[in-house]
Amino acid sequence: MTSDISRIPTVRRRPVVGPAPVLPTGRQRYLVWLVPVLWTVALGLWGLSRQDSVWRDEAATWQVAGRSAGEIVEMLGNVDAVHGLYYLLMHGLFELFGASTTTLRLPSVLAMAAAAACVALIGRRLAGFWAGLGGGLALGLLPAVQFYLQEGRPYALVAAGAGLSALLLVSLLSAPSEPGRRAWPRWTAYAVTVLVCALLNWLSLLVLPAHAATLWWVRAGRGVWLRWAASGACAVLGALPLVLFSRGQSDQVSWIPPLTWHMMIGPAILLAVGGLGALLDRPRAGRLSAAAVGMPLLAVPQLGLIGISLVQPLFLDRYVLFSMAGLALLIGAGLGAAVRAARPRFPRAADALVPGVVGIAVLALLPGELAKRAPASRVDDVLAVAGEVARLGRPGDAVLFVPAARRDTALVSPGAFAGLSDVALERSPVASATLKGEEADPARIRKALLGQRRVLLVTDAAGVAKPSGAARDAAKAAVLKERFTAVEDREVRGRRVTVYERR
Repeated sequence: MTSDISRIPTVRRRPVVGPAPVLPTGRQRYLVWLVPVLWTVALGLWGLSRQDSVWRDEAATWQVAGRSAGEIVEMLGNVDAVHGLYYLLMHGLFELFGASTTTLRLPSVLAMAAAAACVALIGRRLAGFWAGLGGGLALGLLPAVQFYLQEGRPYALVAAGAGLSALLLVSLLSAPSEPGRRAWPRWTAYAVTVLVCALLNWLSLLVLPAHAATLWWVRAGRGVWLRWAASGACAVLGALPLVLFSRGQSDQVSWIPPLTWHMMIGPAILLAVGGLGALLDRPRAGRLSAAAVGMPLLAVPQLGLIGISLVQPLFLDRYVLFSMAGLALLIGAGLGAAVRAARPRFPRAADALVPGVVGIAVLALLPGELAKRAPASRVDDVLAVAGEVARLGRPGDAVLFVPAARRDTALVSPGAFAGLSDVALERSPVASATLKGEEADPARIRKALLGQRRVLLVTDAAGVAKPSGAARDAAKAAVLKERFTAVEDREVRGRRVTVYERR
């Protein structure tokens, strides 16, 4: 006789989502992500050109994007392989829209707006409308985001990918019993998103242990773990050739200083703010909540980069900028909790809480927001010094760059150097498949300089210049000191132009 117990259907465990208010309907369903998108775009467009300034990191993007696709691929074999996908993307945009500060920076603005939308949608799903809106608005105001929001580098694009991968994970965890044939397209999209982020910056793979912590917190089932592991493994395997190859170009990051206690003050503050938002969200083990997603996304990349930096110095906040999505999500969760707490006693004031807090934050952060949109927010400006070269130079003058990387000024603004002779250069950056070109040996540089009557030296301003140990730079300095006299000197936005005349 068959037992009736055998007829009882098996109930699959799924993470509990809550506590959350009733999800918004109608216009609110769209406003929760559209308002943060428009808000972030507005912040990004505000002062986008930074008074027509471009600093050295962006100059690398500018001059590489101006090469052909074949020349870029050839260069990646020698330098900057880690940014290869980004350079090819920017090359396509420069071809379509032309080289300008808008083309250079607008992709970062749009990418961060997409990240804000993802934060808002996650917050809405897990903690309600005001949590989603507050988190989406908060992302664009975070100081680190304000800096890289207008940066012609790939870090904002990685943040957008991290936000999308987290959104996909949340949607999958919200329905763990969904048939595999319906879930696999999203798991595939998750793997592809993580892979693309890794190809833009392979340190973004730190998002995988962050998501693992979320799975552990919500006590995900075995099937979810297996699908996540398979998707994550595909992303890692796809990025592994780039990781291994770029390790051979690690000299590029040899300038990063070793980790110190002072460097960890920033991460400690971020974790404290995030922890406060998590406590207000009242997280509980086994429940899929904003804290369960946001806290790992904030903490794991930060702590992971600290751990990596103990082996090889790599601690730069931009490498884990994507973790700011976790912080914004936690801030939104805290704001949502405050709205829920205030609503019973102050129903009208509760709905004004998030806009009021955002308005106060804007005013409090205004000095920093203005500073980040000024040329002085970056260490130098390659365009401003090019203008000085055009004004001071005469046809037939020689030009020197110390260190050689300051040649980026000529590469971004070649018109300003028309008629000048780069006497130290032996092979151009394109011909040598490098960023700064190959210079002649010190003896040949000395011989070339001795035949010149006027020389323009482009270097760093006194406040940011660092001693150069290169023999070529020593030869340049020695000849200028022995045979030439400085007749004019200009410093502008972190760079310096000195005119020398033969004695």
